[in-house]
Amino acid sequence: MKKPVDHLTLNAADGEALIARVHRSNLPRADAETVEWVIRMYFHVVFALQEANISTKRLRSLLFGKHPAPSPLPQESFAPSQADGDEASVNALLEADVETDVTAHQAPPGESQGPERAKAQGGHRPGTGRLGAVAYAGATRVECRHEELSVGQRCPVCGQGNLYALPAGVEIRIDGNALLSAIHYELEKLRCSACGEIFTAGLPEGVGDEKYSAQARAVLAVSRYYLGVPGYRLQGYQAMLGVPVPDATQWDEIEVVGDCAYKVFAQMEREAAQGELIFQDDTAVRILALIKENSELFAQAQAQGLATPKARTGMHTTALAVQVGEHTAILYYSSRRHAGENLQGLLDKREAGLEKPLAMSDALSSNEVADESLLMRCHCLAHGRRKCSDLEAVFPYECRMVLEVISQVFDHDEQARKEQLSPEARLAYHQAQSQPLLDGLKCWLDQQIDAHLVEPNSALGKAIAYMQSHWETLTRFLSVPGAPLDNNLAERALKLFIRQRKNSLFYKSTQSAYIASVLTSLIATCLYAGVNAVEYLVALQEHRGEVFADPAAWLPWAYASSRASP
Repeated sequence: MKKPVDHLTLNAADGEALIARVHRSNLPRADAETVEWVIRMYFHVVFALQEANISTKRLRSLLFGKHPAPSPLPQESFAPSQADGDEASVNALLEADVETDVTAHQAPPGESQGPERAKAQGGHRPGTGRLGAVAYAGATRVECRHEELSVGQRCPVCGQGNLYALPAGVEIRIDGNALLSAIHYELEKLRCSACGEIFTAGLPEGVGDEKYSAQARAVLAVSRYYLGVPGYRLQGYQAMLGVPVPDATQWDEIEVVGDCAYKVFAQMEREAAQGELIFQDDTAVRILALIKENSELFAQAQAQGLATPKARTGMHTTALAVQVGEHTAILYYSSRRHAGENLQGLLDKREAGLEKPLAMSDALSSNEVADESLLMRCHCLAHGRRKCSDLEAVFPYECRMVLEVISQVFDHDEQARKEQLSPEARLAYHQAQSQPLLDGLKCWLDQQIDAHLVEPNSALGKAIAYMQSHWETLTRFLSVPGAPLDNNLAERALKLFIRQRKNSLFYKSTQSAYIASVLTSLIATCLYAGVNAVEYLVALQEHRGEVFADPAAWLPWAYASSRASP
């Protein structure tokens, strides 16, 4: 198409006049209507861009229409229907936008705009979406009684009946405080006029000897490793509310919690090593001490004439989510070690004679252990799907073939989860419902490469090659009971450390990274077990001697039903 020589800007009046001239011209009626449509589309797009209320995806849909639905069989062509579909979708979108604009401008403020327009946009319907009083389990309970009335008293209104008790009414009031609050105790002092002895009043009963209580330390740990609030930000917030807590002091108190928790973390490692199913993944982390080491390594390499050092310079946080019977242990490690090396360290603690555990991960080589024969590897089917979903806009038909099959497989797995099928029943269900679909998909993938329908070095060819080369591990759920489809559990677990990285950027030393790993592991496992993490960390501090004597009794899932649980 020939590029216009100069820019042209029309206002609304010029556009309407141009449309009128088009209809008065000798153009056929269909052509005149097409020109009118183009002019009105011009004004609509210009308005949307000026108001910045249209996304790139929606603009593309307006101009080119939505991608047509592919034909069910690879041999059928979908090109002939594309033009019709584009025109229909563009017309429908344009007419819907015009109707919306006209309705919004013409309807009087007090009149209804139809059932769909009258529906509230966002928020909750009256009487829904509110939390009941039962949800506020941590609220302080205060009993409010009548000052003048009591049970058995004569009714002050009618004077005939007697009053009797009903279930109490409930009102909830939400207050706000600093994360850490302080109490100022003024201790009265008396001095003898003769001997000079000073007598100081004692603190109220229940007030500890330490400035920071176990509850305060637990709150600091949870705010840092669950909420991701960095020390300097909490320092500023506390100072604003008149209860200053320096960031260095926060670290000192968090370190006390870590000193009470590392024994439980080590016990949880030993328990997790005996698990049946392991999810693994890792993400980047920044540790200042290791970054400083990297600078020295690069300087030494340059002195030797090397571009990069031979020693490893990467830093990683690994998440291992392990199913141990009915429980789930979540372990974190932040160091130079990859996920595969951390998993190997866990397997080294595994007792001999146990069956091979299932290990779910993506197909990166960094997830592999030194001896893969020690486990049964599964690869994430969602990762294989993602490689095609990223290319859907470029290869709509080919990618749709893959996405639709995998979508049905995930629907089958969701149905098995809803029906709470046993691992064996789930395996039989997938073999009956999902295996025929995946067998057909495998044949189709092979055909694309064998018949040279896809360039092997293209993005689509590499996505297909990825699924072909890992087909057995991607479809492990079709042959092994209990094998998962995806690695979502480990990826969700990593979000806690990603949140910390986004807020705090780095850890100062390997020791601080280790304490972060210990406390985040216990907090994440508490969350998964439905345990109050703050109360749990308080209990570990108050029963430190018992924790060190028998750490197995203080695992998060054991604590939930132990005598220590409030």
